[in-house]
Amino acid sequence: MNSETAKSIRGNLTADCTKCFGLCCTALNIVASSDFPINKPAGTPCVNLQSDYGCQIHSNLRKRGFKGCTVFDCLGAGQVVSQVTFKGQSWRDNPEIGTKMFQVFPIMQQIHEMIAYAAEALSYDIPHALSKKLSVQLKEVQKLTNFDAEQLLSLDIVMYRFPLNKLLSETSKYIRESLITKLPGTKNANNYNHERADWIGKKLIGKDLKAIDLRGAYLIATDMRNTDLRCVDFIGADLRDADLRGANLSTSMFLTQMQINSAKGDVKTLLPSHIQRPSHWVN
Repeated sequence: MNSETAKSIRGNLTADCTKCFGLCCTALNIVASSDFPINKPAGTPCVNLQSDYGCQIHSNLRKRGFKGCTVFDCLGAGQVVSQVTFKGQSWRDNPEIGTKMFQVFPIMQQIHEMIAYAAEALSYDIPHALSKKLSVQLKEVQKLTNFDAEQLLSLDIVMYRFPLNKLLSETSKYIRESLITKLPGTKNANNYNHERADWIGKKLIGKDLKAIDLRGAYLIATDMRNTDLRCVDFIGADLRDADLRGANLSTSMFLTQMQINSAKGDVKTLLPSHIQRPSHWVN
């Protein structure tokens, strides 16, 4: 698979709410917090969900306390469950399928997340052997999107996630080490490993953090204004309320829309091409 095809696959993983039956507003469990003003059990429609599956306060979600809604991104899983898995049958018109539909939705979201990561990895200039393994893994995961509800509910997702994670780690290491060796004064690549680092609230304004590993790192409210974050691996990192104003994430790796939606940024924040600038960011 060539890099352009991989980029196209990654770029097309976007939500189309007009083809979804409000699954994120219904299937998920919501707990009252700073992100949501209400409690809502899984499988129960949100009070703001309209008959046409649109949100009646969509333009004022953050003002009304529904910050979490503006962060969530299903990567297009909602429309696939609605139109492919359940062939256009809605839970509202067919109550008997509702429970299965709501259970399948988070599974499909995980599948789409794996597709996104695999496709992004294949968009990089990596060794042929690694690319071949990733292509095989991507095709296997893509097949899952055509499974029926029963197959998806009985799926062992770890069986697919574990080998893919291994390949993503290899990709990250190859890309970052290729850059690290070119950086002036570099002596030890281990200095770039900050996997699962606890940097909550840390001040990193204007730092050069190129090519470091921040997989699974806790970056809640971390101040990274004007920070160079190119080629940083962000898989699983918690970026809630991280300040990314003016930061350069143009070539950051495995960054998701949901991570960016949960952070703070502005028009000067540079993002990867597959990431959209959140509408709630400051100008």
